[in-house]
Amino acid sequence: MFLLYILFGAYLLAVNVYAFMLVKNQKKICEERGHARCSNSKLLVAGFLGGAVAAYAALFILKFKTDNVLLMVLLPVLSVLNVYLIVLLFRNSFFIPV
Repeated sequence: MFLLYILFGAYLLAVNVYAFMLVKNQKKICEERGHARCSNSKLLVAGFLGGAVAAYAALFILKFKTDNVLLMVLLPVLSVLNVYLIVLLFRNSFFIPV
């Protein structure tokens, strides 16, 4: 029963670390190529899967793509949605079998 909570916590940690490292890697690639434009699709998928909080924080920590309106609007919305779903799962005892 508690193993599911531990696995879910490990999943959230892994997705957030992945999202942070993805932002760091995208910044490195964009600086090497000299482009200002890089794809946002992987970052948005990582945010949708639960890493929106880390991705949004990484944008400000690494000072990367803070002028991108799409990311500055969607990542906070996904962050609120992710936190709401996590709280909802734990309050309703979603992982406890009946």
